Amino acid sequence: MTTLLHIKASPRDDGSHSEKAANHFIATLRDRSPELAVTGIDIWDTDLPNFDGALLAAKYARLAGQPFTDEEARAWSRIEAMVRTLDAADIVLISTPMWNLSIPYRLKHYIDLVAQPGLSFSFSPETGYTPLLRPRPVVAILASAGDFSAGLSWGRPDLATPYLREALKFIGLVDAEIVPVGPTAGKTECVLAAAARAARALDDLSARFTGEGA
Repeated sequence: MTTLLHIKASPRDDGSHSEKAANHFIATLRDRSPELAVTGIDIWDTDLPNFDGALLAAKYARLAGQPFTDEEARAWSRIEAMVRTLDAADIVLISTPMWNLSIPYRLKHYIDLVAQPGLSFSFSPETGYTPLLRPRPVVAILASAGDFSAGLSWGRPDLATPYLREALKFIGLVDAEIVPVGPTAGKTECVLAAAARAARALDDLSARFTGEGA
C-alpha cells in the first residue's frame, strides 16, 4: 500500500487555492492507485511545541552526546514521533500559500521541529551535514496572488520556492517538485489559467509517481 502524508498549511476552511490543487492531485493519484492511503497534518490544528525549555535543552544534549534528563526525554519523544510520521510516508505533499514572499510561520515552525540532529540530519566536522531521511516523491504546491513564472512579480521575489527546496533537501527529501498556483488574484481568465497549469503539472507528476509517465 502506498501512503501519502499531506501537510496542509492554509488556514482557510474553504476557497484555498493550494488546498483545491492538493485535492486534485490526491484524486488523480487515487484514480491511478486506488490503494493509496492518505493521512493529513493540518498545521493550524496541530499542537506544535515551542522550541524552548526542555526541548531546546534536549537538542543541545543530543549535539553534545549527553544523556537526556527525564523531562528532556519526554520533550524529545514528541519530536521523534513527528519525524517518524514524516519518514513513514511514501509520498509527501505540502500545500501552502505564499505569505509575505515566503511561507506561513506555522509551516516554518513545523519544518524547524522536524529538522533535528540524529533524527533527520547528522553532522561531523569531517563530512559536514548529512541528511538522514530517505528520498521519496515530494510535491509542494505553492499558491500566490502573484505570478512568478517570469521572475519578479511586481518587483516582489519568490523566497518560498528556494527555501522549501533547500530545507527539504537538508533532511533528505531531495528534488522536491514545487508546483506554483498563481496568480490567484486579478483577472478571472488569468486565475483560471494558473489553476489549469497547476492541474496539468500535478497530473504529470501523478502519472510519473505511479509509473505511467514518460
